[in-house]
Amino acid sequence: MSTENEGTEVPPAPSAPPVPVESPAASPQAAAAEGGAPTTQLPPVPPGAPQDTLHAGPAPAYAGAPPQGTGSAPDASWPPPPPATPSYADSGTGAYGGEGVGGYGGDAYGGDGAGAGGGWGTPYQQQPAPKKPGGGRGGLIAAVLIAALVAGGLGGGLGYTLAKDNDDNSNSTTVSADTGSSASVKRDPGTIAGVAAKSLPSTVTIEAESTSGEGGTGTGFVFDTQGHIVTNNHVVADAVDGGKLTATFPDGKKYNAEIVGHAQGYDVAVIKLKDAPSNLKPLALGDSDKVAVGDETIAIGAPFGLSNTVTTGIISAKNRPVASSDGSSTSKASYMSALQTDASINPGNSGGPLLDAQGSVIGINSAIQSTSSGGLGSTSQSGSIGLGFAIPINQAKYVAQQLIKTGKPVYAKIGASVSLEDSASGATITAEGVSGASSVEAGGPAAKAGLKAGDVITKLDDSVIDSGPTLIGEIWTHKPGDKVKITYKRGGTEHTTDLTLGSRVGDS
Repeated sequence: MSTENEGTEVPPAPSAPPVPVESPAASPQAAAAEGGAPTTQLPPVPPGAPQDTLHAGPAPAYAGAPPQGTGSAPDASWPPPPPATPSYADSGTGAYGGEGVGGYGGDAYGGDGAGAGGGWGTPYQQQPAPKKPGGGRGGLIAAVLIAALVAGGLGGGLGYTLAKDNDDNSNSTTVSADTGSSASVKRDPGTIAGVAAKSLPSTVTIEAESTSGEGGTGTGFVFDTQGHIVTNNHVVADAVDGGKLTATFPDGKKYNAEIVGHAQGYDVAVIKLKDAPSNLKPLALGDSDKVAVGDETIAIGAPFGLSNTVTTGIISAKNRPVASSDGSSTSKASYMSALQTDASINPGNSGGPLLDAQGSVIGINSAIQSTSSGGLGSTSQSGSIGLGFAIPINQAKYVAQQLIKTGKPVYAKIGASVSLEDSASGATITAEGVSGASSVEAGGPAAKAGLKAGDVITKLDDSVIDSGPTLIGEIWTHKPGDKVKITYKRGGTEHTTDLTLGSRVGDS
């Protein structure tokens, strides 16, 4: 399955509300237009935003259509070029679908914008009625109107008095609302509001900008008290080579940050705040292996640049094979055995936490599956259709710890190249590897386990393998040195073999 990372460029919001159309008296041109005032048009969304699926992966964008094979498959320890359809869930200028909104420069929502004057349009000036000769009937009408206004005022006063007297009656069934401020109302820690109130202060909106000025916005969350923030690789990709990186907390405090390490294959990155405050509160990490379909989920992020947004849903599926990329010709795919959720995830949510009902992090929002239809009046911007995908936190935690320790990711591998063609039969070991090399690494894990070119791997332990990307995603849920059981077919006959996973350091 292929998807997009959440993330496409979104135009800045207007700096001031649109000025309403003047009244017919003040604007004769408006009155001429079919008798109605024209409406103010929304700013157009710029072309070029990714469609299909987003990093919000080849199953989801990262969520889209299955990857298309090229004939020869790369080593299962490293992903091949990404399929054409997937993309991430941020918003970013380049469209990293991931949680990021691109083009964040300027005054997005504010601005001076008001201007002098009395408000929204020209007030209507009532013209005095022409005087009529004689005056008897006109005076009578005026007297009747005055009498009616007085009667109305009197009736209203009496009605209020009677209602007040009745409300003071002990027999009243009227229930009065609490007049205290909403801030004084305490939410139970187990409610969504309680979880949000506790978790929001530990999430940040990340802005990444390249040396050429391109960039986008995503989300991250506090990982430890030393100032490490976990997010998606595609959120910070623009700032990798000397770019600028900032993280803003919900209270408005902004910090410069630097990249500690990033893993393109896992789509995980760790950044560190410069001059980090001493009162950081890391989010509690849950156990993604114990998550069940139907469990409640809470997603926090900055969809389309709207920071500190909270959405809810459930776990829709587990172990969903997802391969995603930003859709560019130079991008490599990321692979995950994802948690699927229907919590609304859009460009800008990438890198944000997916929480359980207790507020523990169970995943990192990374990709969405999206239709090609756009949003906000455009056909070029993808959005949520209730198919979001998150990297399980057990995997992300291991990757983040490796990045903090060494700055480089470590990948598990079997040492064999597999086909990436979309087939439900399994992952086929190709006849030839990358650049004409052997498809089975000499002395590698697959060779030691007796696997050969042409073998079709159908299971890894109890997980069904239906394609090469699925196999890669499953391998990467393990650590180097883990022992797994491989089920494969050779010449139509099924076999099993034990295999000890090898390791590969770095993305290159």
